[in-house]
Amino acid sequence: CILGTHHEKGAQTFWSVVNRLPLSGNAVLCWKFCHVFHKLLRDGHSNVLKDSVRYKNELSDMSRMWGHLSEGYGQLCSIYLKLLRTKMEFHTKNPRFPGNLQMSDRQLDEAGENDVNNFFQLTVEMFDYLECELNLFQTVFSSLDMSRSVSVTAAGQCRLAPLIQVILDCSHLYDYTVKLLFKLHSCLPADTLQGHRDRFLEQFRKLKDLFYRSSNLQYFKRLIQIPQLPENPPNFLRASALSEHISPVVVIPAEASSPDSEPITDLVEMDTASQSLFDNKFDDIFGSSFSCDPFNFNSQNGMSKDDKDRLIEQLYGEIAALKEELENFKAESERGAVQLRGRASELEAELAEQQHLKQQAQDESEFLRTELEELKKQREDTEKAQRSLTEIERRAQANEQRYSKLKEKYSELVQNHADLLRKNAEVTKQITVARQAQGDVEREKKELEDSFQRVSEQAQRKSQEQAEVLETLKRELAASRQELQVVQGTLESSTQAGAEQNTRIASLEQERDRLSRAAEQHRDEMAALQAELQQLQDTLSHEQESSRTELEMLQTQLRDKESTERALQQRLAEEQLSLLQGTAREAERMVQDALARMEDPAHVSCTGSADCLLSRTLAASECAERLRDAHSKYLSDGAAVGSLLPCLALFAHLVSDTLLQGSATSHVAPVEPADRLLELCKQCGSEAVSYLSALQDPGMVASADGSLVTACLGQISAIGEELRPRGLDVKQEELGDLVDKEMAATAAAIETASARIEEMLSKARAGDTGVKLEVNERILGSCTGLMQAIHVLVLASKDLQREIVESGRGAASPKEFYAKNSRWTEGLISASKAVGWGATVMVDAADLVVQGKGTFEELMVCSREIAASTAQLVAASKVKADKDSTNLCKLQQASRGVNQATASVVASTKAGKSQVEEKDSMDFSSMTLTQIKRQEMDSQVRVLELENQLQKERQKLGELRKKHYELAGVAEGWEEDG
Repeated sequence: CILGTHHEKGAQTFWSVVNRLPLSGNAVLCWKFCHVFHKLLRDGHSNVLKDSVRYKNELSDMSRMWGHLSEGYGQLCSIYLKLLRTKMEFHTKNPRFPGNLQMSDRQLDEAGENDVNNFFQLTVEMFDYLECELNLFQTVFSSLDMSRSVSVTAAGQCRLAPLIQVILDCSHLYDYTVKLLFKLHSCLPADTLQGHRDRFLEQFRKLKDLFYRSSNLQYFKRLIQIPQLPENPPNFLRASALSEHISPVVVIPAEASSPDSEPITDLVEMDTASQSLFDNKFDDIFGSSFSCDPFNFNSQNGMSKDDKDRLIEQLYGEIAALKEELENFKAESERGAVQLRGRASELEAELAEQQHLKQQAQDESEFLRTELEELKKQREDTEKAQRSLTEIERRAQANEQRYSKLKEKYSELVQNHADLLRKNAEVTKQITVARQAQGDVEREKKELEDSFQRVSEQAQRKSQEQAEVLETLKRELAASRQELQVVQGTLESSTQAGAEQNTRIASLEQERDRLSRAAEQHRDEMAALQAELQQLQDTLSHEQESSRTELEMLQTQLRDKESTERALQQRLAEEQLSLLQGTAREAERMVQDALARMEDPAHVSCTGSADCLLSRTLAASECAERLRDAHSKYLSDGAAVGSLLPCLALFAHLVSDTLLQGSATSHVAPVEPADRLLELCKQCGSEAVSYLSALQDPGMVASADGSLVTACLGQISAIGEELRPRGLDVKQEELGDLVDKEMAATAAAIETASARIEEMLSKARAGDTGVKLEVNERILGSCTGLMQAIHVLVLASKDLQREIVESGRGAASPKEFYAKNSRWTEGLISASKAVGWGATVMVDAADLVVQGKGTFEELMVCSREIAASTAQLVAASKVKADKDSTNLCKLQQASRGVNQATASVVASTKAGKSQVEEKDSMDFSSMTLTQIKRQEMDSQVRVLELENQLQKERQKLGELRKKHYELAGVAEGWEEDG
């Protein structure tokens, strides 16, 4: 079976055989089927899983059925079937895991896609898988009486044999579970994985106990070397415990080291027998009187023959024991060496893998560390630049404020200094005027003193010279005294005015000194302020220079970042375009594969209905509309490629499905619509390929247009609407009576056909002889068997229909039930008509064949048509039947009987045809070269005529198919919408 799956790259033949086996009626057969199927899933071709998934529900139903039996193989079969279903579901969800579960650590990491959520879910699925394996393990052991040596009995070995596959699965599942739990503990907190640890500990104890019990059974010692699990489970809370984990390795010894060979004692017995035979021959030749023989040194030395034999036997026994020990030692050494070599190779592979992973992790860590340091430096530089820029701005703002304040103060000081200068000029002017006035007073005083002195001198001279004029002089003196008093009063008033002027001048000088000191102080303050202002201006210019430098540096970094961001955006756009091109390329390959399958001769036998074609075409049209919207969004925004890719993949899938469905529908459609439909499918495929090719070209992405594909889909949908059959024009109230009439007419037609066949058989026996009689008897006999099988099928169909009506109508009448289920009823009517018509046509064809007027091909076609009609009747009856119904089982058995009888008719017809052709074969012995050439030309002419006739018959067949397609809609109960 395993080689067959690899030869045909699938398991179709296997399942075709299995479906004919009575697995639901024989528990032991079902148990052995589970064992074989388990081996196929492990060691068969990879497509075994794909071909077996469709039977998953049947295996579940069979598991539930066997689960009702509590004794024997019932529970074993139920649990084994659940295990197989779990295995198929596991490998379907995780296609990276092969059937034998052998994977490297790198492949295990790739299966989880480096996502902790995937690893978490994968661990749960492995726990479920291992739980089913352990349940089967425990159920098998609990069904055996372990107090006896059950492993050496046939019944015990029958139950233990599948456990070898279970042991192989459990060893890998345990190893992968341990590695995944260590990986999860390195990524998730321990509290989150408490449930995982509890479940692992429970399965660890069960698996350790089962491995220990299995290793002690004699049956497994011959076939497999079972590993032993460690004493304590791994400590997942300690990451270094992973290095202490040893993967359990199951070793299957080679056939040469199998203990099935004969025991060593047999060899010893053979050696002893050969020695005794040699002694007997020696006695026969030389006699047995060794005591009289002078050359009998044994007797002369006191050693008898019995002692010698015993010694020889003892030595042979020791040799045999030593040989046995040597063989056992060699076998153990070989097994140990094989195990050690396997373990060494595994450890070397794991070491190389770990070193590679370590190197990869170091490289990645170094790269990430470098990137982290660069990012930290960039962040620190950016933060420092931001802080310095903020500080510079703050300081510049403070300096500007101080500069504005100093500028205001400087303006105020300049204004005060100008006012003081103006006041100083006025005071100086006043002092000058006062000094000029004082000088004038002093000059007047001096002049008065000089005039007084001159007057005194003149008076003295006059007093001396003019004594006589004393009275006059006295009077003048009195007048002069009066004048002198006036002058003295004036002098005193002038002196007082001079004192006042001096006092005013002193106060003005004091005010001048004070103003001079204030001006000097103001000049000092102005100098200090000017120095501070110059310092502030220097500081401000320095800070502005540093700020300008830092700003230029920041602008340079900003330009670098912008260029890096543009490069990343360009790279992202290129990757998005590459992703779009890859998806479009895969979609194009899918459509091209569909076009190639349309041309494949193996696809010619595929047929389809117009309703299915319309559903596929509608889905493809809707997807094309969504794809057009996604394409428009992508053209306006390149980042919207995420919405375009799913639509693209779904579009390719639906278009491919539409093309294949259209091709299949054209095989059962009339010639003209079939040709148009096939041509439109090819045109639609080519337009889809052109559209997808345009999406792959960056210069044509914007101009890619899928409207032609949508138009082709619309035309295909229109042809599908034309091919939809019209409904049956029968009132629903008459359907019940029509069903009974058709079934009765079918039964009558079958009975009539059986009677005609019996009559033809009697005539053939009476009128034919030789090969013709033999051929006619074989053909009519097989036709009789077919009519009997059809009769049984019709009766079983009636019983099943009666059961369906009784169980489904409730309080309603059978006619109301038939009217309520009109489509199903119309299908029964069509199937019944087809069966009765086929029986009548086959009898007519058999009559013509017996008379020599018909052809064997017509009879084979009629028999196959009957088989198809009966299959239609079974399908129509099976639609509403209960799957556990007894009448349904009878109907299925009757259907298989009809198929066997049809095969018998075809086989007998072919055999009769071959006999007749052998009888009518040409005799070339008496023909000349010219006659043979003439016959060859006639044959060529006949071939051309037959080819022309074949072309016409094909056209005729197309017209007949068209008409049959229209009438089949009525027969099948198809209805048009509205």
